[in-house]
Amino acid sequence: MDIQRIDNYTDSRFSKTVLQQHGAYLIGGEPYEIEITGPSEAVIRGTDPAVFAELIETFRFHAPHIGRFYSETGSPVASFPAPEILEVDLDNIQPSQFFVDEEKLAAVRSFIHQPEDVIIQVIPYGDRFISLDGHTRLYAAAQDGFRTVRAVLSNTDDWVWPFVREAEKRKIFRPRDLILLPHDEYEIQWNQYCDSVFAQQDPAADR
Repeated sequence: MDIQRIDNYTDSRFSKTVLQQHGAYLIGGEPYEIEITGPSEAVIRGTDPAVFAELIETFRFHAPHIGRFYSETGSPVASFPAPEILEVDLDNIQPSQFFVDEEKLAAVRSFIHQPEDVIIQVIPYGDRFISLDGHTRLYAAAQDGFRTVRAVLSNTDDWVWPFVREAEKRKIFRPRDLILLPHDEYEIQWNQYCDSVFAQQDPAADR
């Protein structure tokens, strides 16, 4: 099944709240929404309930702390065990990214008001943690003076290590070290770097 996650904030097929939460998707060209409505809850909307299970699986890759899903009428759709939530010192988080998009930063500020609003996925890194996602939220947290955020322990493949090494090379050791860029420049610099990393990992890319 082809599930496309919408990464912009202006698509008129979706609500502004859902776009800001990155809960907007297209499946077969049809719009589907997952709107976070509580610390571990969300509402799912779309024309074909048969695709909800796979859509939820895709969504939970980015938001594993959301474990209860309901239809728009309030009927239960899916439920998962609650993961352990850690409280992590912001300065103990090693980013696996080095840029932040100004446009995304403006969007996440609509729902980040306190440290409990930031939940990210991490893996252990010595006596610290590596952040696998949520770098824009982490940067906002650092700007707002939060000392801690919440995190869920996750798993990852080897893809993360070139990004961590490059972040350290660029002296990005904490979320506050991330570099804020205008949207167009972010798209160019970050996408070019990602393409170069994945091209090196794929021998077929040179053929």
